[in-house]
Amino acid sequence: MELYIFLLFCISFFLLFLRRSSTAHRLPPGPFNFPIVGSLHRLGSHPNQSLFELAKIYGPLMTLRLGYVTTVIASSAEMAKQVLLTHEDTFSDRTVPDAVASQPNHESTLAWAVGDGRWRNRRRLCNTQLFTVQRLNSLQHLRHQKVQQLIEHIDKQRISGSEVNIGEVTFATALNLISSTIFSTDIVDPEFNKAQEFKELVWRIMEDSAKPNLSDYFPMLKRFDLQGMRKHIRQSYIGLHAIFDVLIDKRMELRASDSMPRSGDFLDVLLDQCQQNGSDFTRQNIKPLILDLFIAGSDTSALTTEWAMAELLRKPEVLQKTKRELIEVIGGGRAVQESDIDELPYLQAVVKETMRLHPAAPLLLPYKAKTDVEICGYTIPKNAQLLVNAWAIGRDPNYWTDPLSFCPERFIGSRFDFRGRDFEYIPFGAGRRICSGLPLAVRMVHLMLASMIHSFDWKLPQGIGPQDIDMQEQFGTTLKKAVPLCAVPI
Repeated sequence: MELYIFLLFCISFFLLFLRRSSTAHRLPPGPFNFPIVGSLHRLGSHPNQSLFELAKIYGPLMTLRLGYVTTVIASSAEMAKQVLLTHEDTFSDRTVPDAVASQPNHESTLAWAVGDGRWRNRRRLCNTQLFTVQRLNSLQHLRHQKVQQLIEHIDKQRISGSEVNIGEVTFATALNLISSTIFSTDIVDPEFNKAQEFKELVWRIMEDSAKPNLSDYFPMLKRFDLQGMRKHIRQSYIGLHAIFDVLIDKRMELRASDSMPRSGDFLDVLLDQCQQNGSDFTRQNIKPLILDLFIAGSDTSALTTEWAMAELLRKPEVLQKTKRELIEVIGGGRAVQESDIDELPYLQAVVKETMRLHPAAPLLLPYKAKTDVEICGYTIPKNAQLLVNAWAIGRDPNYWTDPLSFCPERFIGSRFDFRGRDFEYIPFGAGRRICSGLPLAVRMVHLMLASMIHSFDWKLPQGIGPQDIDMQEQFGTTLKKAVPLCAVPI
């Protein structure tokens, strides 16, 4: 077995040498690549940070060989615009990690699918049936209900004198919103006791899909799954699909009996598509789409809200300024409504500044070149992987004054927006593969954050000062806070 693997490595190295000899003089610059492993050792445990430092040496468009995979990294607004706008047709496909490909029907996802007609159909369905202004407005009452449950849950912990795990409670809230929107039911009970199991399944997928995997860097080794990652993560996918199957079965029974009127939620929309003649929607391939919506809608919204609260607790004067604005606009006699958000420019600036420093997807999702393409005099070869370091762009001193400081004021009166038009600021990506769930995520983060600040004063646990909050990152497909934030509501 060891001899067989050694021979595979030798063949890989030989083929890579032949390929590099024909393209090396045209590739963007990059560090020296060691035999076989290339520059894998340079990624470390925080690739977003490592690549940011390397870009200072080799430039905003650089090449790293990660095993057998040629990887180009864009680390500036100008290079991101070239990739995501000028050449968006060329980079409309994804490099799919082996861990992600282990899920059933991964080609039917929205996030990872090839950018073909089937992907466009799914994106169009989401944009016209789920994320339109009209549909989002019609579901405001659901978001208000879920946020009210959040506030009631926090109030019980306030009465008992307990600390609140901000990430857990906001995750449960976002999870129930997505569940209500898709299934017209809650995944998590009102006391949030069942949130942790679902959260662990989702985070295992997000974390495992971003771990270094030999199968991704040496494709000929995929069949062996040497690190066991495919097997490990597949159990999480199967667990989530099983939860969806139960909910779909119940809905199918109701639809067959005609005993109850249609709920008109997104599951009904998907099942209607399945029943249309000539449709490419089936019972099996709608589950990956549902899973995408759950992951994108719950994990990223919760993480952003947790990072925002951590930054505010580190700067009490900014927290008080945010609270004063809420009191001036809303008063103390009613709950925050989505319609209030437009009248809260400082709160909006807090959210924007949080997403600048802590973008939910620090390297976005990996792109793949469909053909050879020239950018700024360099050639990116067909099938090369391309990463956009949104984390680095948000901290680049060429675009941001004092970029490491949390300063919401920089967005007051600023032209920068997160909808993909300003490439200095792309927490949701840009171009045709910009995050579809952006309209819902933005509403949820603002509503959760505003409601928690408006309803309570907050302090840190005894013995912890603002300067003691651990702001280290745990890298994954999404950027998790390494040490969960706990705070005490007053």
